[in-house]
Amino acid sequence: MARMVVIYRTPEDIDAFNRHYFETHIPLAKKLPGLRKYEISHGPIASPVGGSDIYLIGTLYFDDLEAMGKAFASPEGQAARADRLIFAPDASGVQMFLFENREV
Repeated sequence: MARMVVIYRTPEDIDAFNRHYFETHIPLAKKLPGLRKYEISHGPIASPVGGSDIYLIGTLYFDDLEAMGKAFASPEGQAARADRLIFAPDASGVQMFLFENREV
């Protein structure tokens, strides 16, 4: 299984972020071909040493990195990518990690 973990810092306008993320972005992303599961964090995000400036973490699951690549090359993937740039236009507000995982 492969994952895309997207970490969003606390936005300046939380209400506007939530409105766009939940009403526009999630419905677009859920149309990605090959998407197996989409999870988001719920509640405050803390670190072992206390609070953090992280607002939300989204995790998208695909069969493998190849399937993920095909999903984001598709028209649906291009639409999701373009939409993300609307509410998180640069790397200062978002981090993304792509990886395959295995049980140990």
